[in-house]
Amino acid sequence: VHLVESGGGLVLAGGSLRLSCAASGSTNSINGIAWYRQAPGKKRELLATISSTGRADVADSLKGRVTISRDNANYTVYLQMNSLKPEDTAVYSCFADLKGMPIERGSWGQGTQVTVSS
Repeated sequence: VHLVESGGGLVLAGGSLRLSCAASGSTNSINGIAWYRQAPGKKRELLATISSTGRADVADSLKGRVTISRDNANYTVYLQMNSLKPEDTAVYSCFADLKGMPIERGSWGQGTQVTVSS
């Protein structure tokens, strides 16, 4: 499974971005997709997940500002982020959890940089 993120960039505080995670390859082996972010000097943070059946979960700290969705036709998962703050600045990456495989064998995308200026 190959994942490619897009949609990052520079945005003013209060603005919005929609990140995309496009999956290719053996997409029928994907159990679910998760979005993470990591800011310099900080631990990786789980933001949201969506399962192969469409069940979506968002981290409590982001509920109300972030939604996760998917386009089954293109096997693309989106992360919509609103009311962005400078502390949202980070590299955002998606991760595919694969059926029948330990979590360490999942697939990561290359990441996309999000920078929020005040």
